[in-house]
Amino acid sequence: MDYESDARAQLQRLLRFARTQLGMDVAWISRFSADEQVIRLADGALDEMRVVLGEGRALAGSFCSRVIAGTLPPLVPDARRHPVSRDLDITATMGIGSYVGVPWHDADGRTAGMLCCVSRSPAPALGDRAVDFLTLLAEVVSGHLDHATALGPAHTVTGNLTALDVRMVFQPVVRLAPDTVVAYEALARFDDPRFPTPAHAFAEASHAGMGAELEHLAVRRALEHLDTMPDGAWLGVNLSAEAVLTADIQATLLRYAHRRIGIELTEHTQVGDYGRLVTATDRLRDAGIQLAIDDAGAGYASLRHILQLRPDVIKLDIDLIRRVHADPVRQALTRSLVSFAADIGASLIAEGIETRQERDALLELGVTFGQGYYLGGPGSLPVRGLGAAPLALVVPEPH
Repeated sequence: MDYESDARAQLQRLLRFARTQLGMDVAWISRFSADEQVIRLADGALDEMRVVLGEGRALAGSFCSRVIAGTLPPLVPDARRHPVSRDLDITATMGIGSYVGVPWHDADGRTAGMLCCVSRSPAPALGDRAVDFLTLLAEVVSGHLDHATALGPAHTVTGNLTALDVRMVFQPVVRLAPDTVVAYEALARFDDPRFPTPAHAFAEASHAGMGAELEHLAVRRALEHLDTMPDGAWLGVNLSAEAVLTADIQATLLRYAHRRIGIELTEHTQVGDYGRLVTATDRLRDAGIQLAIDDAGAGYASLRHILQLRPDVIKLDIDLIRRVHADPVRQALTRSLVSFAADIGASLIAEGIETRQERDALLELGVTFGQGYYLGGPGSLPVRGLGAAPLALVVPEPH
């Protein structure tokens, strides 16, 4: 048996050991790739829980991405009752009753994937020791896996940024009635396998002290597509507060201020000085550039952004939209934000619409614009000339 086969056999035995010790139905090892996680090895009742080796699943809809982000604990004894996991599509699709998951790391200490155990039934007897046990096994996993294709992105980032293989995809923003594309959000993608997800690339750049430089590169790549934008549509780019305060980035944006562009303020970095940020965003908006605030309804940070910056566009958080048609609490909060946006003269965009029921419910609640896979996923821009109605409510008045 060669080294690779022996390592694989040892990992397979480790998965069986993890599953049986915790009394779970399935154990797996996944690796992150682009915006997906791919299950590389698994043990247990795979068919019953619809676990397919080599299949990529979107990180955005997973337990794992929320564990890494800190919005879901690594141990969920009853997934159908937990306020976060109960509403995830994957809970119903896989029939997850309980979950334990911890990250494993590559040779440079970056999160490269997850070691997970799941069962169809709740597991109320599991406690913190289950997480400690799986964390220990994850260290063993990290030592056995081949990291040859996961060399440090920080090394790439600290080199020539313009040499990075950065491409842009575009997700439409749609007027819900009638269905009309009014804008596109530009999203960066990295084909280099050293970047498991776009978030990894930006995080590594920030860690290397080059976060704003990488954001600037992505903005320039996005603006290169302005000449092929459908008629009347706006183009939105994502920027952190740190990047918005950068003179070079402001200069780039101002050169294109007459071309229907907007910035969406992300949560990549904290705001240390709202006075400076307000001055910067006011300058951009005076030139005709829209300002959007993301993740409204998700927490205090986005609310503070709205109160301080008075944006032209408010984007409702994905977790607020998920199954809004079936949740009176989500409906009440959405209705309140619709009224709030109208009072301050801002447009409201619902992110993460994935079903017709969600779309219809949002229309009834008074939401005008939406974004999500039901309306259109990230991809190439359509052929120029197909047309798009201008996003009338978003055009800022001069200050």
